[in-house]
Amino acid sequence: MVITDLDGTLFNDKKEVSLPDMRSLFWLGEKNVTRVIATGRNFFSVNSVLKSNFPIDYLIFSSGAGIYDWKKRQLLYSQYIRGSEVKEISKILIGHEIDFMIHEEIPGNHNFKYFKASKSNLDFEHRITVYNDFALQLDPSTEEYRNACQILAVLPDNIELFEEMKQKFTDLKIIRTTSPLDGKSIWMEIFPETVSKGNAVEWLCNKIKINQSKTISIGNDYNDIDMLDFTAKGYIVSNAPEDLKLKYMVCKSNQESSFYDVVSRYFDITF
Repeated sequence: MVITDLDGTLFNDKKEVSLPDMRSLFWLGEKNVTRVIATGRNFFSVNSVLKSNFPIDYLIFSSGAGIYDWKKRQLLYSQYIRGSEVKEISKILIGHEIDFMIHEEIPGNHNFKYFKASKSNLDFEHRITVYNDFALQLDPSTEEYRNACQILAVLPDNIELFEEMKQKFTDLKIIRTTSPLDGKSIWMEIFPETVSKGNAVEWLCNKIKINQSKTISIGNDYNDIDMLDFTAKGYIVSNAPEDLKLKYMVCKSNQESSFYDVVSRYFDITF
C-alpha cells in the first residue's frame, strides 16, 4: 500500500499532478498495489479537484475522520464529535477569544458555522470568503449544538498559543495543520480522540488485510505525522517544514514529482 498526502505532496503548486506521478499511480494499479490519498480536505473539496476516475483505490479525508472506497463509490468509515461535546468545546474557545468553525457531520462536513472573537484574523476571514456558500455565523445564545465532524480553530503563527490551547482538550485529538491559505497561520483541528491519518491507514490495512510492513507514506505537514509514524516507510517532501525533515526520510519536492521519486525506490517502474 502506498499512501500520499494531496496538497503540497502529490499536487504541485499549481494543484496539478505531474506526468511521472500520474503514470506511477496507473502503474501501481496495474501491479495491484493499493493506492491511497490521505488528505485534510473534506469529501466535497476533494471531489472539486479530483475527477471520479482518478487512479486511486481509497480516499482518507478530513485528516482521517472519513474513509471512502474510490472505486465502489462507498463510504466505509466516519467519526464525529457528539453535540454535547461540541457545546463544551465551543464554550472554551469562546472564553479564550479564539476564532473557530464547527463543521457538520460527514458527508456534509463542507458546511460549517463560524464564531469570530478577534478583531483581525485575515486567514479566518479568507476561509469564510472562499467557502461563503457553505458558511453560517454562529450565535452561541441560540445555537442547538449538533454532532460535528470537527471543530477548526484558526490561530496566528504562535506555537506557544497552540500548545496552550491543546492542553484544554486532553480527551480529544488535536491536529496541527499549516493553513493552506496564507501558508503560516496554525489551524488547530479538533476531532474525536481516535481520528488521525495514521489511525485511518491502520483501519484500512486491517479492513483489506494489508500488513503494516508493506506500507509506504509520503507527507508534507504536521497533520501527516501519525501516518508517517505508522507506515513501515515514511517520507517527507523537501518543501516541508525543516523540523519534519530532520525526523523523517526526505524525498524530492512536490514540484519535482515526489510520488514517483519515492515509489521508484521500491518498485522497478517502467512506463
